[in-house]
Amino acid sequence: MKIAIFGATGMVGSQIAAEAVRRGHVVTAISRSGNAVADVASATAVAADQSDAGTVASVAKAHDAVVLATGPSRTGGDHQLWLDATATAMANVGTTRTVVVGGAGTLLVDGTRLLDRPGFPDAYRAEARTAAIALDAIKALPESVNWTVQAPAPEIAPGERTGHYVLGGDSPAGERISTQDFAVAMLDELETPRHVRTRFTAAN
Repeated sequence: MKIAIFGATGMVGSQIAAEAVRRGHVVTAISRSGNAVADVASATAVAADQSDAGTVASVAKAHDAVVLATGPSRTGGDHQLWLDATATAMANVGTTRTVVVGGAGTLLVDGTRLLDRPGFPDAYRAEARTAAIALDAIKALPESVNWTVQAPAPEIAPGERTGHYVLGGDSPAGERISTQDFAVAMLDELETPRHVRTRFTAAN
């Protein structure tokens, strides 16, 4: 399978690229810098941005699947820029299978989003609200768009690749997941689609 990954040099995107290469897929690693993905020598590094409609369209046509592993600024930048870029990307992927890395803050516990529950970290609330806006926009896309949103567990960080995880739908499946196992779940979904035009989550 030919897989294009936007945000391929990030904490999550780099693990998705590594897992895809591990499984023998042809990977195009896209980032604004065009830097190579660490320890993933066989991936083709490309400098591009998901806000470029023409680039997204041509990338989607040339690949079997597209992954959007980007996120809004965590350093005070305007989150609307990322929302606009994501909207542009989703409007130009055509019918190519597209999996978006979502946020855990939109997952529900007893009908309430995590980001609206007491104790949700203030440091991540703005990012979570932005991710919620993006999720709603993706859910409203025309039926021709073959999308999936994969949300992590509430805690995600680099760790161990165990190859084991638990799936959930709109509610958390567990408290945490390693970026490596998040990538395993992502590639399993790409290889055997089970959550077309819906959101799911994975946890260790």
